[in-house]
Amino acid sequence: MTDRPSILFACIHNSGRSVAAQVLARHHGGDAVEVHSAGSEPGAGVNPAVAQVLADRGLPVDDHVPTLLDADLVRAADVVVTMGCGETCPVFPGKRYEDWPVEDPKGQDLDTVRRIVDDVETRVLTLLAELAPARS
Repeated sequence: MTDRPSILFACIHNSGRSVAAQVLARHHGGDAVEVHSAGSEPGAGVNPAVAQVLADRGLPVDDHVPTLLDADLVRAADVVVTMGCGETCPVFPGKRYEDWPVEDPKGQDLDTVRRIVDDVETRVLTLLAELAPARS
């Protein structure tokens, strides 16, 4: 692992869980980590409820464009966190993988999405504390 670890958050559409994880990891990790997200079947845009919950926290995602998960992104990451796309994520020996069983926010009401984002944030903070303890 490098001095500035790279994290890749992956889900199916790269429009909800992985976007929240990416935004929260960048917010809490700052310059101590490099953060990316992608999806195995990228959607057309960010889930509006996820975007609202993040914007309510002062973390807008207006410029996020869902990205296709590919081998190069996985190869470049020190840690790959999957959230519902584990079987479609390329696997490279020696790479750290985590699968987070996070509920899909698609079609959920705003209160449920807030709980999902809270869950993601807790997991992100735990991961950052492991990767960059001085920063988190």
